[in-house]
Amino acid sequence: MSGTIAPAAAVYAADARLDGVDLQVLAQRLGTPLHAYSASAIRQRIHALQTALQGLDALICYAVKANANLAILDLMADAGLGADIVSAGELQRSLRAGIPADRIVFSGVAKSADEIDDALAAGIGRFNVESEDELNLLQGLAAARNAIARASVRVNPDVDALTHVKISTGKSENKFGVGIDEARAWFADSARLTHVRLDGLHVHIGSQMLSLDPIQQALQRVAAFWHELASAGHTINIIDVGGGLGVRYRDGRDQPIFVKDYAEVIRSTLRGFGGCILLEPGRWLVAEAGVLLTRVVRVKQGRQRRFLVVDAGMTELLRPSLYDAWHEIVPTSHRQGPPQIYDVVGPVCETSDTFAVDRQLPACEPNDLVMIRTTGAYGAAMASNYNSRPFAAEVLLDRGRYAVVRRRQTFEEMIAGEQSARDWDST
Repeated sequence: MSGTIAPAAAVYAADARLDGVDLQVLAQRLGTPLHAYSASAIRQRIHALQTALQGLDALICYAVKANANLAILDLMADAGLGADIVSAGELQRSLRAGIPADRIVFSGVAKSADEIDDALAAGIGRFNVESEDELNLLQGLAAARNAIARASVRVNPDVDALTHVKISTGKSENKFGVGIDEARAWFADSARLTHVRLDGLHVHIGSQMLSLDPIQQALQRVAAFWHELASAGHTINIIDVGGGLGVRYRDGRDQPIFVKDYAEVIRSTLRGFGGCILLEPGRWLVAEAGVLLTRVVRVKQGRQRRFLVVDAGMTELLRPSLYDAWHEIVPTSHRQGPPQIYDVVGPVCETSDTFAVDRQLPACEPNDLVMIRTTGAYGAAMASNYNSRPFAAEVLLDRGRYAVVRRRQTFEEMIAGEQSARDWDST
């Protein structure tokens, strides 16, 4: 197990504690649904990655989209990490948390002129450019500010990440990045870029990757391109290897990559590179640190199926509805009797509001507390107010203490900004 850390399941004791906090008491005090995150587990992951990268000139830029709560970003800032952002909102969140602007990298295929200008004004470290139109826009906006924008081309290496089709980003049919032929033309014509310093390469082929093979294949193609560009006289100061490391959602089936092995692939593939290597982990840092606490509303026996109806839904955790994703579901009560087969479903008026089908669980009763694991990434971050459901509370746990880091949304807060049609204009 060298180079990795114990799965998050190890922090769950028989009395349902996470990071030293009693989850039963926590749910009684704060209500459900409730997102809870272990600060200790996040720090452990950060330390494991930093240790694996020792000896490399590397900067870890946390992928803010995984979990953008300010308290999570505070942990990243405290550990010296940068941020990988995809919107102006994520830029403001990162700056608010104290992440230095020069450690912020802006990715994404649809950066608007206003977003690019805000990022230039903030002085961010780098733009990962994904189209020629964006490159030209960046040149014009930087020229208007008489600034020099540092940029990397996001290369689409046409590599299958061997992950879910909806989180694969590195094949030629995906919307992300440009092919190597187009990137080569950008560098050949880079003399015209008076206000963009195109001196980096970026690759990110997908998320929740559990095999090193596609990662190595993508990095080999980027390394070959770097050598080609260097031979042609182009200086490459940054190679951004993206993120995408998978985590353990399903015990006994998902086998995450050892972080030490991941770092070794980076070392060997980019051997001889004299610049800085950027990494953009998100899910791997926070997913296993989080749980979603929910209560059983009722047990409903249908004609063919037994439903365990809980008070959390796709509004709190979209992944099962969106990706058919598996999450471990653990009742925290210990009842006598044989296990039962349930479809675990939420209250949202959609058939897809289903967390699990034909899941064998210990017998449950109304008001039992249930824990859904590995929700620290793309849980609260993808929440919605569908069915006029207020956002759930979020709480950070740290060695026996807890702090509410997002209070439960009230109805008035949910409808803030809405109003009846009173003031009419014409075009």
